Amino acid sequence: MDSLSFMFIVVTSLLFTSQFSSATDTLTSTQSLADGSTLISKHGSFELGFFSPGSSRNRYLGIWYKNIPVRTVVWVANRRAPTKNSTALLMIDIKGNLVLKDGGSVVWSTNSKREVQTPLLQLLDSGNLVLIDASDGHSGIYLWQSFDYPTDTFLPGMKLGVNLKTGLDRRLTSWKNWDDPSPGDFVWKILVYNNPESTMWKGSKFYFRTGPWNGITYSGKPQLKPNQPFSFNFVHSDDEVYCAYYPKNKSVISRIVMNQTNYWRERYIWEEASQSWSLYTYLPTDYCDTYGLCGAYGNCIITDSPVCQCLKGFNPKSPDNWNSGDWSQGCVRNKSLNCQDGDGFIKFTELKLPDTKYSWVNKNMSLEECRGKCLNNCNCTAYSVVDIRNGGSGCALWFNDLIDIRQIPSGGQDLYIRMSASELARLETVKDEPDEKIVAIVIPVVVLAFAFLGVCYYFCQRRIIKLKDKNEIDGSDESSEEDLDLPLFDLVTITRATNKFSLNNKLGEGGFGPVYKGILADGHEIAVKRLSSNSGQGLKEFKNEVKLIARLQHRNLVKLLGCCIQGEERVLIYEYMPNRSLDFLIFVVIWHQSMRLTGYSQ
Repeated sequence: MDSLSFMFIVVTSLLFTSQFSSATDTLTSTQSLADGSTLISKHGSFELGFFSPGSSRNRYLGIWYKNIPVRTVVWVANRRAPTKNSTALLMIDIKGNLVLKDGGSVVWSTNSKREVQTPLLQLLDSGNLVLIDASDGHSGIYLWQSFDYPTDTFLPGMKLGVNLKTGLDRRLTSWKNWDDPSPGDFVWKILVYNNPESTMWKGSKFYFRTGPWNGITYSGKPQLKPNQPFSFNFVHSDDEVYCAYYPKNKSVISRIVMNQTNYWRERYIWEEASQSWSLYTYLPTDYCDTYGLCGAYGNCIITDSPVCQCLKGFNPKSPDNWNSGDWSQGCVRNKSLNCQDGDGFIKFTELKLPDTKYSWVNKNMSLEECRGKCLNNCNCTAYSVVDIRNGGSGCALWFNDLIDIRQIPSGGQDLYIRMSASELARLETVKDEPDEKIVAIVIPVVVLAFAFLGVCYYFCQRRIIKLKDKNEIDGSDESSEEDLDLPLFDLVTITRATNKFSLNNKLGEGGFGPVYKGILADGHEIAVKRLSSNSGQGLKEFKNEVKLIARLQHRNLVKLLGCCIQGEERVLIYEYMPNRSLDFLIFVVIWHQSMRLTGYSQ
């Protein structure tokens, strides 16, 4: 090729590149995408381009929602290798790979194992960036796709799991922070056991598991019901293991994101009315979701606060540690198994099934066949059905200590746990007697709680008398921060913080109303107590109590941050106490009881 022809090709290519239109969804091998230009999917759902997150000046190639005013990035190509300026170019090289170059150096690239003559990059309306062979037409065969390499966001139609043929492991990893999309330490992935598990990790620490899939939902998350606005799919075949979800209404915009700030896996839905993302669900939902909290054969139960109990037929391995609240050593059998002496099973209901690492599955066996299979294997410790649909089918066996069990009222699954014949006989004789372990734990706790209540009540009365003598509390009907000596929150702020007082945010409920967890716009976590309409308080009484409690702050009690008085709403905002501590509950009880016992609110 002579120099004149070469110059003509170069100039033509440069002119073509400069005229590149960002109103297209494709990029050919003769084009490049510069910083400032974008690809837009066919119907305008997603956009590909360069961006800088938060306050960072680094540049990244990413995908975000096009038709949402709040830029929400769902995928980042070069999350480990940002560019420092705006000179980077995205192009397709001669081997058909997608390449991001900055100053001549390759910053990021794909690794397609198949070379093609007419490679084409296309951004789909699903948010998937795909590299295809244009000569194949619409075969649906991708040389490479971004859905195989997700970052922190799980989109509808995306697969999370493992391709058993190629070894491809599709997992989600959080951003380090809002300014840095490089991989954090919060990971969601599928563990490929005989009975696969959907799990989350904090670095190398096992953080949470959903429990195995039962045909409808995960055994540890029964809120995934068929009437949800999404359809869920879990595939376990010889070729792959993965989960996926799809909105039943295509107009619903939803995403799942790994948030390292609070270590939640959060599902958001876009609300057109408010033009904002609304938190729909999150995991873990409570302290009982903590992996292995109660140790082997321990069962986590949510009452006013999480508590571990040994399953029937078991006792704490270390009673002293157990009674002090350290449940990690778990429980041991009252009577050892005797495989040759007529072992049997006890049926436990509404449980999150144990960790399936040491398990075995047969999808075709009946429950009775499953029982026989377990009974004939001296190492088998429990069994359950695999699929709960149509009366139950399949067989799952466990061959080790049973870990990470929790009670799930109105949900969960049946689990049949192996017991020795002598223990079965003993349990039959004491089934109508009260549980001595529960009585032994509950009575001291109740005594201590009332003792603490009495001491605090004594000091409350003294403080009330002093406040009355000094006339620090007046009867004004005006509501202001100066009047209450406390910040006032507007109801809109509290409603958004609690996701419209969502049941998923509900921590518990006492005699004076429910308590919700909330997150303010600045990320601050709060506990919101919404007083019920039958609490018997008027505005004057409520304000007086708020002013009093603001003056009764104590280092051992949860801090009152503010309140909300709007219409008929009476709301109290506290600092959030992880695990819904006893201090918070005692504090609320003391406040209300002290008011009424002293006649202060009359």
